[in-house]
Amino acid sequence: MKAIWNNEIIAESNDTVVVENNHYFPEDSIKKDFFIPSTTRTTCPWKGEASYYTLMVNGKENKDAAWFYGRPFEAANNIKNRVAFWKGVKVTD
Repeated sequence: MKAIWNNEIIAESNDTVVVENNHYFPEDSIKKDFFIPSTTRTTCPWKGEASYYTLMVNGKENKDAAWFYGRPFEAANNIKNRVAFWKGVKVTD
């Protein structure tokens, strides 16, 4: 699977986990140069607190377009520290 935004592959892995129709990529599969930690946090009732990254690719910003669960609830341990995308990021095989 590949995550693509602004004509760049920002993550690539054969080991994604699908939860609620989102592919969660292993943390070591993201191209960290494109990811800026965000202060945004949200809470899911069964996964826990999500943290976000803003993408910066070829001079364009996509605020909070990636998220991860650093300390998920037990029910979501399979996605701990895996990164998922939205806001126009294309995930494809």
